[in-house]
Amino acid sequence: MSIELETFLETVESADSLDDLQTLIAMLRDAYAVDHIVYHWVSADGGQYGCGTYSLAWVDQYIGRDYIRIDPVVLGCFQRFRPVDWKQLDWSGRAARAFLQDAVEYGVGNQGYSIPIRGPQGQFAIFTVSHSCDDAEWRAFTDARRRDLILAAHSFNQKALDLAAVRWPEPLRTLSPRELDTLTFLSMGYSRGQVAEMLSISEHTLRAYVESARFKLGAVNTVHAVARAIALGLILTGTAARAAEGDWPGPGDPDGASASAR
Repeated sequence: MSIELETFLETVESADSLDDLQTLIAMLRDAYAVDHIVYHWVSADGGQYGCGTYSLAWVDQYIGRDYIRIDPVVLGCFQRFRPVDWKQLDWSGRAARAFLQDAVEYGVGNQGYSIPIRGPQGQFAIFTVSHSCDDAEWRAFTDARRRDLILAAHSFNQKALDLAAVRWPEPLRTLSPRELDTLTFLSMGYSRGQVAEMLSISEHTLRAYVESARFKLGAVNTVHAVARAIALGLILTGTAARAAEGDWPGPGDPDGASASAR
């Protein structure tokens, strides 16, 4: 089955329902002769919406085991703005390797290419293509289809936003200064222990700030909370944060840490 991309994108634009998107994404999968294509929206209230070709058994497994909290594809795309091949992600942890083995057993495929998408009000989604093949075949496919996949990803996301306007979150609650400090330091790479020391609080109190900020931002985990805060312009990161005017709360020099936020 062949497909003319511009015509296909026009069809996506004219879709009348989320069910139409499900039909169209299956058509795209068949046209590109891959195992699966999936559009996965992690909404601001922590819910998940998706259309795609994964089996219902894998969807149930993914949701039932709360895999969104450890999925290297989701976590990796939270930290990226460009498309990523799954081989570039961190699969070193035991939980990540077990997740991948489970995914392959459920027919997801051993290769994947994911496109992170960021929309208004901190909206975040991922468009993924996956397949079972060797590295050379997969490289040839992604090299040939990269542009088309990016265009399709943003077309699906825009239509999903249009059709699911009711999913917009209520206005965000204001983060407290301590919650902003906590997310800022975590985004700069400090561990929770280091952040607690710099803010002169216990790790238990720090955890309360993290959970409160996560709830206010509608985030599914700490990484998501940091990503949403950055996307919404609530916190500065990296050199911009270190160069900001004003004193840093608590003791310590922000320039020396390297541990990752978690």
